Formats: sequence, structure tokens, C-alpha cells
Amino acid sequence: MDKRQVIVIGGGAAGFFAAIACAEADRRCAVTLYEATAHPLAKVKVSGGGRCNVTHACFEPRELVKRYPRGHRELLGAFHRWQPRDTIEWFEKRGVALKTEADGRMFPVTDDSQTIVDCLKNAAEKAGVVIRTNCGVKTVERVIPGAHLASSSAGSASAVTQPVFVLTLTTGEVVACDRLLLATGGNKTNAGFEFARQLGHVIEPPVPSLFTFHVKDPRLQELSGVSVERATTAVRGTALRESGPLLITHWGLSGPAILKLSAWGARTLHDCDYRFTLLVNWAPQFVASALVAELESARAANPKKQLGTWCPLGLPLRLWEKLLVAAGLPPTTLWTTVSGAALRVLADQVGAAEFVVTGKSTFKEEFVTCGGVRLSEVDFKTMESRLVSGLHFAGEVLDIDGVTGGFNFQAAWTGGWLAGRAMAQAEQL
Repeated sequence: MDKRQVIVIGGGAAGFFAAIACAEADRRCAVTLYEATAHPLAKVKVSGGGRCNVTHACFEPRELVKRYPRGHRELLGAFHRWQPRDTIEWFEKRGVALKTEADGRMFPVTDDSQTIVDCLKNAAEKAGVVIRTNCGVKTVERVIPGAHLASSSAGSASAVTQPVFVLTLTTGEVVACDRLLLATGGNKTNAGFEFARQLGHVIEPPVPSLFTFHVKDPRLQELSGVSVERATTAVRGTALRESGPLLITHWGLSGPAILKLSAWGARTLHDCDYRFTLLVNWAPQFVASALVAELESARAANPKKQLGTWCPLGLPLRLWEKLLVAAGLPPTTLWTTVSGAALRVLADQVGAAEFVVTGKSTFKEEFVTCGGVRLSEVDFKTMESRLVSGLHFAGEVLDIDGVTGGFNFQAAWTGGWLAGRAMAQAEQL
């Protein structure tokens, strides 16, 4: 091969970013990206409600890695090489400005994910990356020197003088390369896992991450859309505990306090078939004793008021009414008639509510999994396999996942950039 042949399998965020990084780093690289579907960057397009949560305004690597239930140790060094600040500069240099929202999430100022899709496609075209859509990969084979390569992108039949990867495409074509990147995502049915396994890698079983909880409970009925700005959630019998905004939906519970819990507990919750007891503290600003004291103060200050007309704890009134009923206190009850024992029951409903979870739902279209290529088998300086020279990985094909907020995309940009640069700069195999 006169030019170094680089193939990227997978047309998502990590695959595109790697292909662009490689082609821009060395124009002598012939970079081809294969995407099995007709729609590359489909996940970028639908993410963030169609706005694309590009990254997160967290610029200290040691803080950043705390948002990754799996991959935090390995990503620390990687984020020192490419982090959100670099991502912001990369897009700005290509005409895409990003903005930071109050919670740290970063979006294009256009609030349109198509801006990011167009930027990546234009950058790939400008760098000379060849994009093949509706073209998947059926098989990947590692061919050692001395073998005979019958037909490939390199030209006519010839003897192999250095290790190459030979790929059979779904079109029937056979192509070869000396650097191969697997960026096929984290879906358990994706071919990348099987290719990696055939080449000697261990695949940690993929299971869902970032999902919402199914809960059927009278306390949540007719409250869809009601949210609490700060709550704590925990799974009984485990060390899993999170805090943040909590949203009631028509199927149960969602919001960051649930999504973070699902990410950190992905394997634990999978192992119990998503059936467990969820503990919710709707007012974590009060410890248990302070909560009772606050209710007692409310009773003393408003003896003639009805319970349902006002919540002394700052909860949405509709939720407060449901908790009152659950505690056996009709909303029309006067504060002065409520006993100390009844206040303690109410405090339990607020500070230690128990809900039976019976299943899960995917969080919008942003399906995220934990699981993938075992991280100890990858060099995170180059994203190259420690087992197979010339084989690289990026994105969710690795056993890496982050909580919601732009962290999964940041891992994709970081891994893609490191892999792309490494493939361009590596010595011939």
C-alpha cells in the first residue's frame, strides 16, 4: 500500500471524530468510514431533544471522571490529552459556537443538533474522508505477512508483506487496511463486539444504563410532569444513592436523580431484573429530626389552616396532597388537629418514601449501555488494542459510559481524537 489505509467501522460521533482526526493529522492516510445504515450520526441528531448535548462545562479531569460509572480510571489520562475545553475549541474553529446552560450542559447556540451533524460531515469531507453508507462489514480477519491477499482495495492479488486487516463488506467487496478502528456503539447486537471477540478481546456483557423506573403507586397518579428540584434516591439493600432533580412521569419516575442511579447501578439493577424497592427523600435539606420539627413549627404557626392549602417544606402542592393522603391525613384536615404521631408518619412519607419498581424504560432516544471491550486490554494513550497491533477502539464499543449531561459524547470525542491521531502517527506495522 502506497498510502496508509485506515478504515473506521461505525458512523457515529466517535467514528466520525476519529476519521477526521486521522485524515487531518496526515494527508497521506487514506481514511474510509463504513456505516451500515443510511443515516450516519443518527444518535447525534436525536440527542438532547434534538439540540445535541455536545459536552459538559467541567474542565478539571479529576472532576470530570467522576461522571463515569465505568471508565473513570482509564479516562483520567485521556482527559488530560483531550477534554471539554478542547472539544469547544475544535467546534468553534469550524464555525460552531457552544453555549453553557445553568446545569453545565453545553449545546450549539443554534439549539439544533443538525448544526453538529453538518459540522462533522463537512469536516470529514474537507479532510478527504471517504464515507460509505448503507455498507456494513460482515467479517474482519487479521492477515499475517506471507499470506496471499486475493483482492482488496490495495489493488491486484499480492503477497502480504506486513500485517493487515481484511474486511468483507455487506456489498460483497473485500477491502484491506493496516489500521482499523472499531466505533460501532454499545448496542449488544452490534457487529463490533463480535469482531473484537474474534480478534481475541473479552467483551464485558452489555446491559442498559441511563433508564427511567416503572412505578405504579397512588402517590404518583395524575402527577405526570410534576418535578422536585432536589431529592435523594436510593436502592434498598445496596450502597446506591444519588441526588438531583426528580421528575414524575406517566410511567413512574425519571430526572437526574433516577438516571444517575440507573447508570451507577446498571449491573446491580439488571441482576435483579429491575425489580427492587426505591427509597425517595423528597426534602433532603432536612434531616429526619429536623423534618419533624419543621412540621411541628408549621402546626404551631398555622393551627387553623388546612394541611392541603400550603406545604411548609416547599414541595409542589399536588405532590404534598398525595403525601398527606398516604399518611392518612385528608388535605382538609386542620393543622391543630394533627397529633405528633401523625406528623411523624407524614415525615416518613416525605423523607423516607418507599416505591416498588417493576421495570425500566429507555431514556428518550439516548440508549446507553455499560459493557463492551474490556478496558485493561486497551492502551488509553492511543486507544490501541494491547493484544492486536493496528486495532483501535473508540466510543461505546468500549466498557465506558457516563451519566446524562454530555459526558458520553465527551468520551466519544476524546477517544476518537486519540485514536485518530494515533492511527495517523503510528509507525508502519
